[in-house]
Amino acid sequence: MISFPNAKINLGLHITAKRKNGFHTIESCMVPIPLLDGLEMIVSTKKTSFESTGLEIPGNAKDNLIFKAYQLLKKDFPSLPEVSIHLHKNIPMGAGLGGGSADAAFALNLMNNLFDLILDDFFLEEYAAELGSDCPFFIENTPKIARGRGEILEPVILDLTGTYLVLINPGIHIGTKEAYAGVTPAAPKVKLEDVLADRNRWKNELVNDFEASIFPNHPEIAAIKERLYDHGAYYAAMSGSGSSVFGLFEDKPTSIEWNKGCFMFETVL
Repeated sequence: MISFPNAKINLGLHITAKRKNGFHTIESCMVPIPLLDGLEMIVSTKKTSFESTGLEIPGNAKDNLIFKAYQLLKKDFPSLPEVSIHLHKNIPMGAGLGGGSADAAFALNLMNNLFDLILDDFFLEEYAAELGSDCPFFIENTPKIARGRGEILEPVILDLTGTYLVLINPGIHIGTKEAYAGVTPAAPKVKLEDVLADRNRWKNELVNDFEASIFPNHPEIAAIKERLYDHGAYYAAMSGSGSSVFGLFEDKPTSIEWNKGCFMFETVL
């Protein structure tokens, strides 16, 4: 069975508090975009295995969230057969696009269908939350307001149909420690749902808190955002903790130049 995990972007991202356990509380609108990985899982007569093609994935295969998703379900469903897993990685990693989280969530959905587990979305989201903060979002995979660690999800009225999306990733790795180093958690000054309801407010009020700390250290990322606005974007921002930056356009943008080595993706939502 094959599925195609997709990336996401963040429309606004507020760091609202820091918890005693070290995790941060956030508020963001997550939106799926059609930048895809490819995930195949088939029953195997051999020991469960994981292999990947496409972009190189660092680390041990057993640390991959897809493999962990299989192990998580195996604990509660011991009769699950051994499987052969193949991931074709196309979504840039460590880029604020949620590719790894999407892979894990899609793996849960895929196994639910492949093995007739009959788990509804609520239970799949519970499993997904054990794998990572962004993972539950990709179970229903529709625009949502995410709060808590990202696992508390609420529907949002948002229609981006016909919007042109340009996504640029400069290949700069932003570690979690660096991303949070310059952030001072605070309650948002405006209600996210109210800002989302009026596109005229997005440019000035739909803020990603990570930009304030990351842009001074990586001015080339800030420059991408400005370039997108120069080419007519009605909204541009860094996604997640970066380093990907996206622009939303009402009309097809003119040719945008970017530095060699950047990953660029353009589509209509």
